[in-house]
Amino acid sequence: MGASGGFPIDIVLFGMIAAFLVLRLRSILGRREGFERPPEAPRPEPLVGPVARSVEGAVIDGTAEAVAARALPDPTGPVGQLLARMRQIDRNFDPGRFLTGAETAFRMIVVAFASGNRDTLRPLLSDDTYRAFESAITAREARGETQRTDIRSVASATIEHADLRGSVAAITVRFVSDQVNVTLGHDGQPVAGTDAVTEITDLWTFERDLAAVDPTWRLVAARSA
Repeated sequence: MGASGGFPIDIVLFGMIAAFLVLRLRSILGRREGFERPPEAPRPEPLVGPVARSVEGAVIDGTAEAVAARALPDPTGPVGQLLARMRQIDRNFDPGRFLTGAETAFRMIVVAFASGNRDTLRPLLSDDTYRAFESAITAREARGETQRTDIRSVASATIEHADLRGSVAAITVRFVSDQVNVTLGHDGQPVAGTDAVTEITDLWTFERDLAAVDPTWRLVAARSA
């Protein structure tokens, strides 16, 4: 997609949070689902080199593991038909590339939230969502806490729902990921989260005006599945 606020993101990366498993943030950022795996030794993640961002696929430098399984909706079903209508408004829109960018955004936002990187978060989130994230980061900093988040893998990224009101499109993506999330107090001791690898399921909704020049998809809602 295109650049936003100096951040060359086309999909603007639909902005994204599965990392925020802290209990006090569950309502905004999602929760643990399923099971916790036993702790395992940290392992390096292969680097992903810089990739050009095209109209629906934003990419960044960073670390990642296996590419998520991505299933597209049946083109004859209600969601598939809505995606086809979106493409009639914006011929550059492609659901497959959207999901690729969405996964990248998911990883970016999770890591940016954990590290308190407001500059990265701002162009990826709607105003309301950014305020919620920024408030949580500020509160964490005031308590002298830090968050450590490690995305071990994103098992799947699938389009769950779509909506189109005029030219404003909204797409909800279900992410299933394996993460380690630990919040440390000012003394360096854990106060929330766990060192165990935890499977997390999140539903993130991204929104964009397809008729606008700005090609940015921004995160407008996030909840646990």
